[in-house]
Amino acid sequence: MGYDHVLNYIAGSLRDILGRIPDEIKQAVLEIRIRQARPLVLVTNSGMVFVSAAGQPTNEPQRGYRVTTEECRMTLQVMTRASVYMVEDKLLQGFLTLPGGHRVGVSGTGYVEQGTLQALRDVGQFNIRIAREMPGVAAPILPTLLDCDGWFQSTLIISPPGCGKTTLIRDIARQLSWGKPGYWPRHMVAIVDERSEIAAVWQGEPQTDSGPCTDVLDGYPKTAGIMVAMRALAPHVLVTDELGTEVDARAVVEAGAAGIAVLASIHGDSWENVQKRTGGQILAASGLFRYLVILSRRRGPGTLEKVQRL
Repeated sequence: MGYDHVLNYIAGSLRDILGRIPDEIKQAVLEIRIRQARPLVLVTNSGMVFVSAAGQPTNEPQRGYRVTTEECRMTLQVMTRASVYMVEDKLLQGFLTLPGGHRVGVSGTGYVEQGTLQALRDVGQFNIRIAREMPGVAAPILPTLLDCDGWFQSTLIISPPGCGKTTLIRDIARQLSWGKPGYWPRHMVAIVDERSEIAAVWQGEPQTDSGPCTDVLDGYPKTAGIMVAMRALAPHVLVTDELGTEVDARAVVEAGAAGIAVLASIHGDSWENVQKRTGGQILAASGLFRYLVILSRRRGPGTLEKVQRL
């Protein structure tokens, strides 16, 4: 369900080219970048490589295969099953989710009315992020985040983009939901998955192992999803990704005030810099989070810099 699976959702001509790259590179691919009139790019653990028309990796952009307008159009048609109008709301948010939980960032020409983005036209850039479940990735730090009875304590994961925060959140939620006899009990988990990235729901079914005691609110705006979870699902732990606004911050603080442990993430490289934003100031003032987990790419995606108790 990795690289080769993703190729089923792009234009056939690009599929043929990308299918020829050596297997050892396929295993290392994190992202496929398709850009109209520009060379094909693979983002790997060791950096970026371009792909020639013969499907060979190269470090020279001039030798990379240049994607055509028609290939971008066909890729969007394949990804949306020729029903672009059915996913217009997600396109306006800049993403699509493919079967298997693969996330696609999309961009093009925006149509704006009265200061609001109304439609996306001429989609010509796709950033396909290969979804990889990594069961057990949270094992080294999860015991630190529990109280003496094994119950999870509110934790904020701080990370620049592309540093593995969603992978870590997914595994923490999974392990809490399954429980581990003698170490921690099964937790009732509610995932508010605004962008279908944590549980990767496809046609109502999570594409990742979210655990047997997990409810997924897929596509809900954070505030609305958090309110539903609080009122209807009675979770021990509320999970959400990428707190970006003051409204997001206030919503998770509200959940914490209701006695629910919160697992969330926010973009940044340090707690000090996070607090320079209004949302970060609200989180700091609330005292909601007991632990911070700081990630980076210093030794590759998912580098754990520190776990800090607040």
